[in-house]
Amino acid sequence: MNKHLIKFVLNGEPREILVEPNELLMNVVRERESLTGTKYGCGIGECGACAVHVDGQPLLSCIVLAADVDGREVVTVEGIGSYGQLDPVQEAFLDEGGVQCGYCTPGMVVMSRALLNENPNPTELEVRHYMRGSLCRCTGYSGIVRAVLSAAEKESSGKAVPVAS
Repeated sequence: MNKHLIKFVLNGEPREILVEPNELLMNVVRERESLTGTKYGCGIGECGACAVHVDGQPLLSCIVLAADVDGREVVTVEGIGSYGQLDPVQEAFLDEGGVQCGYCTPGMVVMSRALLNENPNPTELEVRHYMRGSLCRCTGYSGIVRAVLSAAEKESSGKAVPVAS
């Protein structure tokens, strides 16, 4: 197989990487770029642990070919907030008990940020519907839903400034 050179922006930084035609975005992010927040869960696009933003839209990196992000912008959980300033969603996950073992948390944060970018004031039902493809085996979802609603409230009241993704 012939490798392809792809050029894309990863968490705000330009990247050029040679990829195999069948190489998955998740593998490039985790293995080549060492951004291990993106988790391998199911490998078939059903659990949400591998969620990333591509051009501002949430995608499951375990079913996206790396070659498909050529010329695009990719944001992983590491690109949402920073060590010095967490995104309001990240803060809310901590404050509202939306984190237990933490394995699903990066994908949940990515999906939550995408939801709030699309709909800054969701209802509980809208949060549950949007997050339906993100599986968590530990928290029971109540803390996660509270976290998303709390982040939305803080952002809409001006108490928090969302990080662009």
